Amino acid sequence: MNKPCFRPVGLVTATAATLLPCAAIAAAPPEAPASDAQPLEEIVVTGTALYGGVRKLDASYSITVADSDMIKEANAKSTADLLKISPGLWPESSGGQTGANIEIAGIPGGGDAPYFTMQLNGSPLYGSPTLSFFEGTTLFRVDDTVERVEIVQGGPSVVFGDGQMGATANFILKRGTPTPTGSLALTSGTEGLWRLDGFYGFPLAQGWNASVGGFWRTSNGVRDPGFKADEGGQLTATVSHELENGSVLVYARVLNDRNQFITPIPLVQSGTDHFSAYPGFDPLTSTYYGPAIQHVTLPGYPGADNSADLADGRGAKFAFYGFNLDMDLGSGWTLADRLLFDSGNADTNALFSGSNPDTLANELYTTPTGFGGFGLPAGSATATYVGGGAVDPNQSVIHQGWWHIHKHLENINNDFRLSKELFTGNTLTAGLYLAHYTDDDKWALGNQMLMTNTPNARPITVSYGSGGSTYQLTDAQGFLDYGAYNIAEHGQADNVAFYLSDSWRVGPWLFDASGRHEHMGAANDVCNLVNVNRDGDPLTLYDNSVPTCDGSTTRYNYSQNITSATVGANYEITPDSSAYVRANRGGHFDDFDNGIRGNTPAAPLQTLRNVEAGYKYRSKLFVVDVSIYRKQFDGLQYQPTDSSGAPVGSVLLYGSDSRGLNLRAALTPVENLTLQLVGNYMDGHYTHRNECVPYTNVVTGPGCARIDGVQLQRQPKLHYAFTPSYRMPWDKGDATVFVTATHVGPHTQDQSGLQQLGSYDTLDFGVVVNEGAHWQARLQGTNMTNTIGLTESNSRIFGSAAGTNGVILARPIEGREVNLQVKYIL
Repeated sequence: MNKPCFRPVGLVTATAATLLPCAAIAAAPPEAPASDAQPLEEIVVTGTALYGGVRKLDASYSITVADSDMIKEANAKSTADLLKISPGLWPESSGGQTGANIEIAGIPGGGDAPYFTMQLNGSPLYGSPTLSFFEGTTLFRVDDTVERVEIVQGGPSVVFGDGQMGATANFILKRGTPTPTGSLALTSGTEGLWRLDGFYGFPLAQGWNASVGGFWRTSNGVRDPGFKADEGGQLTATVSHELENGSVLVYARVLNDRNQFITPIPLVQSGTDHFSAYPGFDPLTSTYYGPAIQHVTLPGYPGADNSADLADGRGAKFAFYGFNLDMDLGSGWTLADRLLFDSGNADTNALFSGSNPDTLANELYTTPTGFGGFGLPAGSATATYVGGGAVDPNQSVIHQGWWHIHKHLENINNDFRLSKELFTGNTLTAGLYLAHYTDDDKWALGNQMLMTNTPNARPITVSYGSGGSTYQLTDAQGFLDYGAYNIAEHGQADNVAFYLSDSWRVGPWLFDASGRHEHMGAANDVCNLVNVNRDGDPLTLYDNSVPTCDGSTTRYNYSQNITSATVGANYEITPDSSAYVRANRGGHFDDFDNGIRGNTPAAPLQTLRNVEAGYKYRSKLFVVDVSIYRKQFDGLQYQPTDSSGAPVGSVLLYGSDSRGLNLRAALTPVENLTLQLVGNYMDGHYTHRNECVPYTNVVTGPGCARIDGVQLQRQPKLHYAFTPSYRMPWDKGDATVFVTATHVGPHTQDQSGLQQLGSYDTLDFGVVVNEGAHWQARLQGTNMTNTIGLTESNSRIFGSAAGTNGVILARPIEGREVNLQVKYIL
């Protein structure tokens, strides 16, 4: 058995891995000897209709590949954070394990991940890539059961899978082998992390293999809330059978994991590119979350009062069951089928930012209503901590949304392909994609809790006297209200897509052309709301007007068609270099929460036109994979919201135009030393919205902003990571040391460009030691310089979010974190 082989990746892709004598990421058996590897000979299966996949050298599109070792060396803090290995992908990983916003260079996003699809063994995890308070990485955790990930941006993704026009990450599971394989690892981290990972693959019978593995972990988190920030695990099993003319794979995965969803904290802004600590808060480790606000009862929850727990965070309890079939039918015919069924809950229990903080006295008496204040008669109020004790009038306070969103999701999809070699070098594929998925939601949204503006905040109750009566401004928990948008909804949708793809090899050329026609039909039944005084007492202000389901519903129907197409050509210049060009057009369907609920008729379709070209080269000294693109987007929608997140006003339509470059490169100037670079440059701006867009801002007041020509929100123009690594071999093992320096260029909060988020630089490191054939130790650390870097400010504010004295609510990346793992490999 080969001893473990380190591939120094840091933030780079598998392109650079071809520099090292390690087994290629291919469809070959895991025991294939390392000497079998060939430059750019990796077989990729994502984004192609060809049976058995296509060589990476021949792929006329941008694709990043990383195996299980390379995934670890990426120093990813979450599944979403791993996507940074693909240049042009910008996951905002400051929110914790789940709930990331995933931006794709040149494609305007700004929240959740509408233009990103998660796949497992070629099957999308859910019929829609995103919903409100949900994106695909919420349902997936990376562990030692993952063999590799393939990440495709644009290109043929508009035709295959779920027709994603942005980016697709396909995670492929390890299978059992005729020879038992496995590993057991224990990880400990400075954030109170303890994690156990395991995998075992083994033969069941002649031609039958199985595997089982998963992880369990507990962590206080870098931003310690005083209870477990992350706790849970995952278990995965596979059974595979090798046929004479193909293979069968059956797999199951169960996820039960709860994760802290990190809320913006106060900082002080000076200029556009400098942010510093707010008094009392450490921007690297502080959080509002704490035991005093952990448990609440939400009377506004549809149907009945509901108990909620911040420790449940934004996690998932989900089960997945899949089936893959690949067969060579003979006479040039091949068949491939991918089936996945999954269901479970993906709930959110979290704080969401409201107005900026102020002293208690100002909030009660001075700050105007609408800017966080209450306008009470001077000296009339009594403020008490929940649990007892008077609150100093000079105490800094804030009111934030304590929101609970219950989402029960179910999904079944199947992708069937039949291919025929029409003549030598030419293969035609016909495919049928079917998906049925549902979403059952109950929201307690908009609840505002008054609390101290301190780490591990404490809730505050307030009553006041006026006109001879005593009014209760808050309830006994500190809630100022019982929500602004307490809906219940049931959505169901069906997608049917038919696609054709033709691939034709002519000498060094590989041409492909594909088209897809997809229909989506959906219905969403949403309860109608009526404002209710819950206790009938006008003196209890917190529940005098609670949006409550009245027993009736409104059905929102949705029916749309999208026709997508792509054409590409790849030319193999030499056995170690190739160039390609590609053009494609794709579209994006609305989802239950965005574009369907409340919209009759549906908004115009979002469409993307993309033209790209790329070049791949490999020599013993140098490896490069570079691509350029132009992306034009139409039909973008912006829905203004108030401070509670409820939609207000009409939907705005606009577009964007972007040009950019994505790069992966590696240089080996001397043996064992590798210098790697992954990065992108994006010049993109909004179009087709030339007038001044009006807005109401709870920090700066009303205003308007022109968005035409403004840089795409949340996306840095320049983003790169440089990773030098050095390998030191000895008789029975080796050690590799690497350092990753990352630069994130200037980026903005929203379409107005009025709130700059600055730029920042981070430094990560890793040391991996292999001793003998069985032992490996791995020491890795992130943000070793404790850099303050922002990914977003208060997302419920349009325009500038900086208030008095430059105070801003924003979400910085986490501070220094170091983990040590010891692993035994069979």
